[in-house]
Parts: sequence; C-alpha cells; structure tokens
Amino acid sequence: MLTEREEAYRVLLLWQEEGTFIKESGIPPFAMEVALGVCRRHLYLQYFIKSLVKKMPTTEVCTILEMGLFQMFFMDVPDYAAIDSCVELAKSANLGEGAVRLTNAVLRSARRSGAPELPSQRVRRVSIENSIPEWLVRRWFDVYGGDCAESIARSTLERPVEWIRVNLQKTSAPVLAEKIGITGASILYDRFIEIPRDVGVKVLLALPEFSAGLFSFQNPSAFDVVKLLDTKPGMKVWDACAAPGGKTALLAEMDQTLDILASDSSEFRLEKMQDLMKRLGLANVKVSCIDVVNSAGTFVGESFDRILLDVPCSNMGVIARRPESVYRLTPESIAELSKLQYEILERASEKLKPEGRLVYATCSPDPAETTQVINRFVKAHPEFVKAGAPVLPGSKDARLDGFFAQALERKKI
Repeated sequence: MLTEREEAYRVLLLWQEEGTFIKESGIPPFAMEVALGVCRRHLYLQYFIKSLVKKMPTTEVCTILEMGLFQMFFMDVPDYAAIDSCVELAKSANLGEGAVRLTNAVLRSARRSGAPELPSQRVRRVSIENSIPEWLVRRWFDVYGGDCAESIARSTLERPVEWIRVNLQKTSAPVLAEKIGITGASILYDRFIEIPRDVGVKVLLALPEFSAGLFSFQNPSAFDVVKLLDTKPGMKVWDACAAPGGKTALLAEMDQTLDILASDSSEFRLEKMQDLMKRLGLANVKVSCIDVVNSAGTFVGESFDRILLDVPCSNMGVIARRPESVYRLTPESIAELSKLQYEILERASEKLKPEGRLVYATCSPDPAETTQVINRFVKAHPEFVKAGAPVLPGSKDARLDGFFAQALERKKI
C-alpha cells in the first residue's frame, strides 16, 4: 500500500507546486481518495498541523503529515497504519532523518491530543472547518446569509455522486445497467444512471460498452441546462464553449437531426471532443476552434436558431468535484471571470437569429457570474428578454451539480 500512498504524495505535490488537477492523474482508488480528501480538507489539516508544531515544516513534510492526519481522522485506517506508512513515506521520499522523526512525533502527538479546538468566531470557524478561504466564506455570508453560507461550505466536503449518461440511440438505461452489473440503479431522466460507491470509474472505463459508445460520464444537471434550449428538429445549434463536449454530445444524442457546431478556444481540448464524438458515433456535430470574444469575421453571414454558452467560471457550484478550484480563487479572479463572461455573451448573441434562444450557463451560484451578468446584458440589449424559469443551483436533487442557467430570446425585428 506504500506505493499508492507514494502516488497520492506525488500528485498532491504536483497540485501544490504546479496547480494540476488531481482527478486527471489516473492514480489508483485508494491513492485518489487520500489525495482528493487531503485537497478538500487542506486548510483544516494545515490548521491541525500548526496546533502541533512551533514552526511549519517544508511543503513535502506538511503534505505527508496532512496525508497521515486525513487517514487517522477521516478514513477507516488504523492509527498505527497511518503513522507507520507516513514514516516510511518520509524515508522513501529521501526527506532526511529529521523529517522522518518529525513525521513520527507529530502524528503520534495528534493521536494523543485529538483534533484541535476550532476558532470561536463564526466566519473563521466555518473557513477552517470546511477548508474554504476566509474571504470567500465572508463573501458567502454577505450574499446568502450565515446559515446558508455554512451549509454551502459543508457541502463542499461531501464526496460527489458519479453518474453515467446512456446513449439512448444505442441502448436504454435499464438494459445497460443490467449489462454492466449495476443492480437497483437510480435512473434520472431515463438516461442517467447513478454509479454505486463500490463501483470504480476506472472499471467502467475499461468496459467494451464504453468503447462502443453506449455511455459517457456526466452529471444529470446538464440535462436541465440543455432542456432550456427547447430545440426543434433540424435546428442549427452552436455550443460556443463546448469542451470537454458533454453537453454537445447530449444534444446530439437527443436529436440527430440537429445541425450542431461545437467550438472552443483550445485546440488541445477540441482533440478530446473529436474523440468523444467519434466514440459515440455522432455524425451531426462539427467541431471547430473558435475564440468567441475575438472571432470577428469567423461566421460571416452565419446565424443560429439556438446557442449554448456554458461559460468559463469559478466552479463554485462544483467545489466538491473540483476541490482544487477553491484555492485558486481570488476576488480579482471572480471580477475578471465576470468580465469575460459578459464579453462572451455579448459576442455570441450577435449570431442568434430573431426569435432564437440562447442559454447562458455556469457551474457557479455567485451573483457576479450569474444574475448580474444576465441583468446587465438585458439592460444593454432590450432586443433580448428572459425566457422560462432559470435553473438554480441546489434547487433540485442534492446529487446534482450546482448549475445556474438562464434562457434569453431575441425579439422578432
């Protein structure tokens, strides 16, 4: 098991030093649980370490200590196993005899003393307890109120539910669930199957049914967003921020008569999208590299019946799924994202036909990225009106990702 802990240690250092995403590392299940768990509780574990030492150790030693504390206090791992394995990890990482002794002493002290007392001040306590930066907790308190903010913070620590989306052009959800051995499956919208906790994603990726395009991985919240487009057969649709392609694929599977342009500004991400469309056998999707904000002249004379804008955002609605994102955020980055989101909305809207519909979506609940962007746009462009009820984060099943989506329609000239 030391090898798996070494893998967790490696990707945790890469995350802290280079900002890489842990879930993309492809490490074994135990290593992934440790790495994601340490990331989710990073601020709390740092607070725990500070209560046990006079001076904070190096990043390497701190990472090993966080791994040990997480296993001891948040996993079903015996204390002696967590301590011994972390001591061995410090040795195998060649951190020196002093680091080995410190690792052993700190973890044994933690076993004796137990968890540290949390700060009494509420914002500070919520920040430490849930590993959310204090400025962001204060922002949530201001926007949502204390109780709601604390509930949001707690939810970021929960292990998210994983789902597969069934390609109904090739099979049905009950048939696929039986074929891949998921008994008593929870099925939403006739096409999303909840993956049981004891079924690993890597196992599903290795199945011939996956290679044959019978299913993909996607949260059902995507269906709520796509439904807002209200597409009709034969319509011309532009998914303008499409990568990694999940919503494009869902649209194409729902109606093979749609003429879909899926674009993104990243060539690298588009390569993965093309592989996805090929695996799923979706012939009604054209993939193209387009920078929406700087795309003047790209679509001369071209317009669309429907436009989907799943814009770049802070990921505040999916922190449990992408725990690294919370440590990258700053007030300045949210302001920059809001500016970019508005620019994307303004430029993309130019390509919407009269009486056409555009759906603006983010996986963030923050008003700066959602209602404020929409309200500013509608005020500046009276030819657009809000249409239908918006999709709101947390308004439905708690197993669903926290998406916001608002439909806009262009008035007939």
